[in-house]
Amino acid sequence: MAKEKKGADKKAAEKSKKATANVVETNNETVETKAATPASVLTPEAVDFLRTYINTPSAVGFESGGQKLWLEYIQPFIDTHFVDPYGTAVGVINPDAKFKVVIEAHCDEISWFVNYINPEGLIYVKRNGGVDHQIAPSKRVLIHGKKGAVKGVFGWPAIHTRMSTADSKEPQAKPENLFIDCGARNKQEVEDLGIHIGSVITYEDGFDELANGYYIGRALDNRAGGFMIAEVARMLHNNKVKLPFALYIVNAVQEEIGLRGAEMIARRIKPDIAIITDVTHDTQTPMINKAIEGDVACGKGPSPCYGPAVHNKLLNIVQDVAAANSIPLQLRTVSRSTGTDTDSFAYANDGCPSVLISLPLRYMHTTVEMIHKNDIDSTIRLIYETLLAIGPDTNLSYL
Repeated sequence: MAKEKKGADKKAAEKSKKATANVVETNNETVETKAATPASVLTPEAVDFLRTYINTPSAVGFESGGQKLWLEYIQPFIDTHFVDPYGTAVGVINPDAKFKVVIEAHCDEISWFVNYINPEGLIYVKRNGGVDHQIAPSKRVLIHGKKGAVKGVFGWPAIHTRMSTADSKEPQAKPENLFIDCGARNKQEVEDLGIHIGSVITYEDGFDELANGYYIGRALDNRAGGFMIAEVARMLHNNKVKLPFALYIVNAVQEEIGLRGAEMIARRIKPDIAIITDVTHDTQTPMINKAIEGDVACGKGPSPCYGPAVHNKLLNIVQDVAAANSIPLQLRTVSRSTGTDTDSFAYANDGCPSVLISLPLRYMHTTVEMIHKNDIDSTIRLIYETLLAIGPDTNLSYL
């Protein structure tokens, strides 16, 4: 946190406190108690939605299933909504206000395409986003064809049979040697199942819970973010908060192939402030260098970052709000870009003050991505409280 703060930055935390305080009468004395934000915001109903949302395929370019589910969930908490031509879904609160604030996540998951079907009925694939080829062998998949989802598996020769290469080295999984077996005995049987070139393929693995508060599943990057911004909308609605600005709750498409959905929607909305949430790497497991990736752990709080695209004064406000609400943070740094939708919002239009609040996650781009429920809870509360601390009069000028 910067050592020198201007008056507007110092007042942000107090504004957050006052906005969530309840006033009660006790023995003819007025007492202020902070009661709007519960000890935990993760209700059983919310976790049930998260489970269903994670289990709903939402591949890059084919996000409509997850987006429909997400819009249905937030509908009671917003005033209106719209969807852009490529499927980014936006819920809006207080839409007539001139000043615009965005809270944003992305909804797309990495996947595969059917690229070639051989005469024996085996399916060869091409990446759709940054899917990790090394985890594919023996994974169960869903092939989304014209007749609905078809089950299949990434086949892989038995260990007894795959050692006899010319150089005696064991073959490694690569996109060009991966194939899917759906039980078809020839190409025609594959096509009869409704599978075609361009059918998208997602992993079957779904949401589950582990010991000590951990959740696992595929596509927690970043449908966990979509879940969290929906929960912020729910809290604002349930607590009857009247915002002095229009709030756009944005669930963007196509982040995994270059932040494309955010790029489009940022130009359309033209926000004054953007708060982006995505995932970042937990660095406590083997094969990760903390000197490069930083020191971040699941269960120890949200992870905002410093970087050129991150607005310093807005980041200061986030840190002040976190301190005022006893929300632990794990700060980190990025270099030229954040690699998230923050970049698209920050540099859109004439420039938009933007901040990134990330959720620590283990095993990114696998089917067992892992997050901690305490971090989800803290990130939701941090975004909520930050919204209460900002407004049209917030001074974000650098000079």
